Amino acid sequence: MSKGSGNGTTRGDRKRNARRERLRGLLPRDGAVIGIDLAEDKQALAVIDHDVRVLARKTVRVKAFRLGEALDWAVGQARAKGFAAVTVACEPTGPRWLQVQRLCAERGLPLVCIQPLVSHIAREQQDYTTHKSDEADCVLIARLAAELHCYLPEELDEAWAQLRHLGRRRQQLITSATASVQRVRDFLSVAWPVAPEACAHPFESVTWLAAMRVVTSRCGGQPEKLAAVGLAEFTALVRQAVAGWGGQRPAGPVCRAVFAALASAEGVVASHRRGLLRRCADELGDLQQTRAQLRAVEAGMAAVLGELGLSRLADIPGLTAVGAAAILAETGDPRRYDSSSSLVKHAGLSPSGNASGAFEGQAHISRRGRPGLRLTVWRAIWPLLIHNSVMAAKYAAMIAAADAAAAQAAQAQSGTGSRQASAAAAARRAKARVACAASLLRWIYSMVVHDTGWDPDVASGAASYQHAPRCQAEAA
Repeated sequence: MSKGSGNGTTRGDRKRNARRERLRGLLPRDGAVIGIDLAEDKQALAVIDHDVRVLARKTVRVKAFRLGEALDWAVGQARAKGFAAVTVACEPTGPRWLQVQRLCAERGLPLVCIQPLVSHIAREQQDYTTHKSDEADCVLIARLAAELHCYLPEELDEAWAQLRHLGRRRQQLITSATASVQRVRDFLSVAWPVAPEACAHPFESVTWLAAMRVVTSRCGGQPEKLAAVGLAEFTALVRQAVAGWGGQRPAGPVCRAVFAALASAEGVVASHRRGLLRRCADELGDLQQTRAQLRAVEAGMAAVLGELGLSRLADIPGLTAVGAAAILAETGDPRRYDSSSSLVKHAGLSPSGNASGAFEGQAHISRRGRPGLRLTVWRAIWPLLIHNSVMAAKYAAMIAAADAAAAQAAQAQSGTGSRQASAAAAARRAKARVACAASLLRWIYSMVVHDTGWDPDVASGAASYQHAPRCQAEAA
């Protein structure tokens, strides 16, 4: 129970009540609801009252952006039945719901959205079957809105929308680049297994990548023939290719190691070599193009972050401007969240309890919300654990028990007990990293919402912050 509460309600109760009051203002009990089930070429509409009585329904075969006439018809039907307040509800289906948002804004109609998971569960609850049709779903969507199982969708301005689309494009390019790396690795393991040994981290070295591109595109399936050009000429070819990978000059030791590996046939499957090296050349070309596009997209994200006036987020040690922009591309404007905890819940990083009566189960993160945000924050937290003293100290304090468990596992005589203790220690370290990822979101929320810069004392909880003491205490 929070301070100042004389009726037993908690702070969470009051926030929940306030959210429902805001939604009830958009969905008054004496109003009507228009439920829309969106599809590619078919749109189903139903007008209901708050007793879920269907007042009118219509199915039209038009694209979502041509739904205006049907929407006007539905509003007219509601007004004809005596309802002055009319609210539109739909599922955020792909990009189509943005057209509904535009049409509602043009007509001054409030719009709420229903989470697809909520409608999926409600569909089975109403008659215990998996019956599904567009005409039934539009009534279901309207009913869920009338029962306030809905939310107010975000309205992005041009800069935030651009950042979101750049972030999604970045995710696609990262996935494509990773797939290309895995394929090249697999091809070389058969066609030229010694080639990756020429560099400690081959796919992070622009010199090695440039050298592989030169060899696979020129050797005709026989790398040993390229050795005839000599080391100096080979290095010159690599030097020309390095610029295409974003580098400036080749690393001499890597060039020499690749050149020395040209004559090696160790582990080669000869029958597949020519075909796989040709595929390597094509895949490396795709990887080069993908990484160039990725650099351009990340530069654009950093520029938009500056346009939004949030470049100061890069002042957090271990967090780059691109990393901050990638997180904000998933969250949207943090000012739209009620608190930092709401932002953490949106990422699915909030604890999900499991207790009833005397039973106290193990808590896990909820894994609800935006999986893309959870992945982006998880990727961003690793460099912070190295380069951010505040986060490193937090992590070290949280894994003290895990380190002790690992030490006990090393001293254990039983192999099975040792493995179990090591697994438990690894699990506790993973939980600590999840907690650190949630702290990063809280830091970002506090800095954006309260327009402050990075302060390690405030972030660690060593200093008080007059504008947002609770957020900083959570972040610590």
